[in-house]
Formats: sequence, C-alpha cells, structure tokens
Amino acid sequence: MHRLFLSCVFLCYASLASATCGADWAGFIKGIKQEAVTMGHPRSLVTRFFNGAEQDPKVIQADRRQGVFQKDFISFSHALISQHRLVHAQKNAAKYATIFDRLSRDYGIPPGVLLAFWAFETDFGVNQGNFNTLNALLTLSQDCRRPELFRPQVFAALELYARGDFDPRETKGAWAGEIGMIQMLPEDILDSGSDGDGDGRVDLQNSAEDALMSGAHMLRRLGWQADAPWLQEIELPGDLDLNLTGLDKSLPVARWQALGVTGRHGPLQPSAGQASVLLPVGHKGPAFLTYPNFNVYFEWNQSLVYVTTAAYFATLLSGAPRFDPGTPDAGLTGQDMRALQRKLVARGHDVGKIDGILGSKTRAAVQAEQERLNLPADAWPTPSLLARL
Repeated sequence: MHRLFLSCVFLCYASLASATCGADWAGFIKGIKQEAVTMGHPRSLVTRFFNGAEQDPKVIQADRRQGVFQKDFISFSHALISQHRLVHAQKNAAKYATIFDRLSRDYGIPPGVLLAFWAFETDFGVNQGNFNTLNALLTLSQDCRRPELFRPQVFAALELYARGDFDPRETKGAWAGEIGMIQMLPEDILDSGSDGDGDGRVDLQNSAEDALMSGAHMLRRLGWQADAPWLQEIELPGDLDLNLTGLDKSLPVARWQALGVTGRHGPLQPSAGQASVLLPVGHKGPAFLTYPNFNVYFEWNQSLVYVTTAAYFATLLSGAPRFDPGTPDAGLTGQDMRALQRKLVARGHDVGKIDGILGSKTRAAVQAEQERLNLPADAWPTPSLLARL
C-alpha cells in the first residue's frame, strides 16, 4: 500500500519534474545527477549514489495494476483482515508491549492503530518487498504519471546515503519506494525516523521497535491528536437527512447526537469536536462516524477503501466488535464504475481520473446526482443509478 503524501518539497520540484519526465533514461539520469550537485552534494558522492542505477519496467507494471482498490469496503476489509493477521496482531501486541506502552504514553497513539498498519503493509515485517528502492524511485520519477511525488524521494534517499543510512545497491522495499516494516518513504524517514530500541541507529527493516516508534512519530507529525478517537461504528435514525453524510461535510458531534445518531457499541464522543458520517456501501450497510484523526490516515494512503479498512481494523484491535454489514444494495463492477464516472464528467462533475475506483470525488458527484434525482443521497452508486443517468 502506498502513502501519497504531498509535501512542500515535491511542490518545490514540480516544475523540474515535469520538465524532465519522459526523457530517455541516460538523459534523465544525467539531469537528475546535475540537479543533485546543484543542491550542494559533492559530485563524487552523487556519482557513487547513481552508479549502476537501472530502469525497472516491473515498477511501472505494478503502478498501473492497482485494481484491488476497486473493491467495495466490505469485500476489501474481508480480504485484508484475515484470521492470520488478527492472531499475529495479538501476539505482537504482547511481544512488544513495552514499546507500545511507551508510544501510548508519549504519543497518545493506541497500539491497534500501529498494529493495523504493520499488518497491512508487511504482515508484521515478513513481506517488505524485493524492489531495489533507488531504481523504483528513479523509474517512477522518469515516468510522467506522478514525477512530482517521487522525484523528491530520490533526493531524500541521497541524503540518507550521505548519512550512511541507505545503500543504493542493497536497500530494497515496495515498488513505490517505501522501506521497512511499516513502509516509509525516504522523506518520512528523514523527518520521522526514530531509534526505538536504543542502539543508536534507525533500522526500519530489522527493528520492530524502530519501525513502530518511527510510525508513531510520523502520525503525530501529520497531525494525530493524542488519546482521541478516529472511527466509531454508529446507528442512524430512519429520518436522517442523508445529504448531511459524506467526508466532505462535518458537524459537531453534539449535533449528530441531537439528530439521533448513536454509537453502536458505546456513546459518541462530543469532546472530539467535529465529525462526519461515512456510509461506505450506502445507507443499508455499515455506518461510521469519522473523527478528526481519521483524516490523518489520508496522509498515509490516499485510497478511501484502504483508509476506512485500516481505521476499522485499528478499532477491532482496540476491542471494538466487528461491524454490522447490513443488507447494502449491489454496487458496480470496475467497468460499470468507469462508465458511471464518464457520465458524471459529462454532467460537469470532477471525479478525478476515470479509474473505476469509488474515491471521494466520485462519491461527492454520485451524492449530488442522487439528490437531483430524488434518490437516497448516500453516495453509493448502484446499477439503477447508472441506468437513470
């Protein structure tokens, strides 16, 4: 899974990235080496760092092949939250209780939040990826789909190399350049890498303590509010105006209470401030209240279905019961979702890329069309809606 965090650094390099992406490989490497020297790195260091770098076509194949995000929340969560992960989450919570206690005390982040990321990203460190990290970052920087994201990561990796914390030939990880047990990009390692085991170095690939503390540090840096909720399963009153739901709208938690929204397994938490109602598969399926900490998940990963599943898994690992799946209406296939997105664009809506994925922009457009057609405005696209459009 990939955290597509847009930092100020990539904004600084956006124009340069767009100017060099798509160039032949030799020309691209020549240009990025010169840029590294211009930034102040010694030419000898730059030469050693980039020596032998190769384009990796398998990285581009992986980047284009992300159909798993077309699954709906119920299917996606069932696929990711396996019995294996539940069992090993409990084992690792006990094994690393000392570091989890420390992170709860110092950062205010419950163990379940970090355990969920650790499980989904690498199955607790077992599957960290086998892609050469530098080759992956360079390949994605040379490709013109998202160079503004990956180009700054190359220079961050160069900085790590200068510090002795990155080996351009041996460092391996995910196809998108993430490294270690919870998969952090080089910029994040520079900003949040932490020595959790006290051995004087940061080793995210072999030290669970280092990886967990670095993850906690990153979450706090991204805005996580200590000892605050992130997601809660709720029950909706039958007369709730569904136009109020959606992540693009929020109300004070006290207001949701006044409207008749209740927690399915405990009271709502008004002290958390604002919150939104999320209906992942429509008003006939599970319903969640998302608190401000939920938004931090999008700094880790941009996929709505991944974020919702990771946040839900964290509640499950923190003691909450499984969600009530309800009886949601059938959704759309990837092909039908793309057809729907094209129809929404034709009606003037911005859905982002036509990719068959039900992201936040597509959900907002669906909700607007449901309201126009006097349908339940729950942002869940169905075959009947597609036919109506």
